[in-house]
Amino acid sequence: MKAVSCKVCRRLGVSVCGKEKCALKRRPTSPGQIKKKRRRGFSEYGLQLREKQKLRNLYNLREAQFRSLVKKVLESQQKGGKDVSHSLVQMLESRLDNAIFRLGLASSRAQARQLVSHGHFQVNGKSINVPSYRLKKGDVIKLKAGSAGKSFFKNVLPSIKKKKIPSWLKLNPETVEAQVVAELDAQEVDLPVEIPVIFEYYSR
Repeated sequence: MKAVSCKVCRRLGVSVCGKEKCALKRRPTSPGQIKKKRRRGFSEYGLQLREKQKLRNLYNLREAQFRSLVKKVLESQQKGGKDVSHSLVQMLESRLDNAIFRLGLASSRAQARQLVSHGHFQVNGKSINVPSYRLKKGDVIKLKAGSAGKSFFKNVLPSIKKKKIPSWLKLNPETVEAQVVAELDAQEVDLPVEIPVIFEYYSR
């Protein structure tokens, strides 16, 4: 899947591309708008659609992938699972490509997805090239020895020592090895999205 365009960020009104220099910061209007930012109200359906698009693009997922995740969360709730919003965030954050992004080994989730697909990482000693691979407590993520010498990683690795990573991950920047040390607390993840209305969208 291609990286999210900054046009999408401007249309949604929030940066979902993962870029540090997102165009939304320079041009906070929707594409095609000039001068004053035009305020408009949203219908209930429009709000639900916008929030769904925000979260889907934030994690760089195709519609079918995102819909499948939401369906799994709703099914788990029927079986007495956790709060649906918490479960959805937990499933999104525990993806391998998201963990690579959170560890600072990629500048965006789109880039992390590509790095995983190209087979640069191992989980528990096994090569994993599936971005959606779900991590669990105790899993160990490691950059392959052959990948560490590539120019991309040579440029990235010095900066990961300064990266602030979430509490559920622990990173050894010297060996470029990380471990999932705890279950994700969804409250730790600050997302600019009203997640409950997303379930209303898919329940229509």
